[in-house]
Amino acid sequence: MKSPAQSFSSPEWDGNELEPPDTESESGKEIQGKYRNKKNGTDLHVSERTGRFRRLYYPEVSDMDWNRWTWQLANSVNSWEQLARFIQLSPDELHSAELKKKLPIRITPFYMSLIDPVDPAQPIRRTMVPVYNELILSPEEMADPLGEENQSPVPQLVHRYPDRVLFLTTGVCASYCRYCTRSHMVSKKDKVHSRIAEWNAALDYIREHPEIRDVLLSGGDPLTLTDSRLEYLLSKLRAIPHVEIIRIGTKVPVVLPQRITPSLLGILQKYHPLFMSIHFTHPGEVVPEVERACNALANAGIPLGSQTVLMKGVNDQVEIMKDLYHRLLKIRVRPYYLYQCDPIPGSVHFRTPVATGLEIIRGLRGYTSGYAIPHLVIDAPGGGGKIPILPDYIEEKNDEGYILRNYQGKRFLYKEPRTEK
Repeated sequence: MKSPAQSFSSPEWDGNELEPPDTESESGKEIQGKYRNKKNGTDLHVSERTGRFRRLYYPEVSDMDWNRWTWQLANSVNSWEQLARFIQLSPDELHSAELKKKLPIRITPFYMSLIDPVDPAQPIRRTMVPVYNELILSPEEMADPLGEENQSPVPQLVHRYPDRVLFLTTGVCASYCRYCTRSHMVSKKDKVHSRIAEWNAALDYIREHPEIRDVLLSGGDPLTLTDSRLEYLLSKLRAIPHVEIIRIGTKVPVVLPQRITPSLLGILQKYHPLFMSIHFTHPGEVVPEVERACNALANAGIPLGSQTVLMKGVNDQVEIMKDLYHRLLKIRVRPYYLYQCDPIPGSVHFRTPVATGLEIIRGLRGYTSGYAIPHLVIDAPGGGGKIPILPDYIEEKNDEGYILRNYQGKRFLYKEPRTEK
C-alpha cells in the first residue's frame, strides 16, 4: 500500500464534461479544487483531502465516474481486505477482522477519503470501522431497543405517535454506521430494496387512517432508491388528502453527496411540503461536496434539519458540537435532534452518561444562537418515543413566582400574575 504521506502526481482528466481545477495557489501549496461542469456551468467543489485520496487510490477513475452516485455505491468498500488497502488497521480493528461478525462494512469511496488512514481514534473512522468492542454485550442492550416491531401494524410501517408514521422504505444504506439503531434490519445478508407490493400495503394503511398527517420516510436510507422508485412512493403519498407533510431521514448527503443530482432535486420539488433530516456526526463531515449538496437541497425549497447521535470519543465535547452546529447553519441545516445513543448490542463503548448531553446543552445555551441548539432527546427503550431532556433552569417555585437560573448561573425571579381567589 502506498504511503499517505508520499507526494501525489497530477490527476488525469477524461476531457469529457469536466474541466480540471487549479491545484496550486500562488505560494505553490495545494488548494481546494473546483471542477467546472461544461454542460450547465456549475462548480463541483472538491475538498483537498478527497482530491489527494483520489489521486493516490483512484487515478484511473474519471471525474464523471467519481461523481456518479451509482459508481460510488458499486465501488463501496465492503470487506476487511479492501479496508486494509486504505488504512493501517489497529490491533483492535484486526481482532474484529479475524472474527468477521456483526454489522457488515460499507463505506463509499468518497466517505472513505475523509477517514484518517493512521489514527484509529479519529471520530469519523470510529463510526465506520468495526472494533472488538462491538462484540461485548451489556445486559441493557437489545436488538430492537425502540420496540419498533411491536408498534408495526403492517410490515415496514411504525405507528407510534397519534398523527404520524415511520415508513421503513428499504433496508439498504449507502454506508453502515457502527452505532446503527436499526442494525437488526440493515445487517441482514443479501439486502435488497423493498418490493412495491410491500410498499402498497403500508400505503393502504395510511389511506385508511385519516389521523395520519405526517409520514417520515426512513430505512435504511430512502435516497439509495432510484429516482423512479422514490418518485413512485412520493407521488402515492402526496395523493393521499390527509397527508400534509412528508419527511425524509437520510445520511446520503453526507456519505454520498453525489446522489443530490438535478434530476433528484426536480423530483423532490414536486412534492412540497417536503422536509429532510440529515444525519451528521462530526464537523469533519462538512466538506465542500457536502456543503454543495445541502445548499442544492435548500435551494430546492426543502427545509433541512440535522440529527446527531451523541457518542463517546466522537462528539461528546461542547466545542465539537458548537463547531458542527455553526458549520451546519452556514449551509442552511438547522440543528434538530441530539440523540442519546441507543442501547443496541455492542454499543457500550459509544454510549455516554446522560449527564454528558445535558452538559453540552448547558454549554451551548446562551453561548451561541438559539438556532444552533438542538433538542436533546432519549428515544425511550421499549417504544416510549422521544423524551426531551433539559438542564434544570428552574431552581424553585415560591409564592411570588419562579426562581430561574440563566446560562451564567445567575438567579432571577419571574413573578407570576396574581389571580383573584
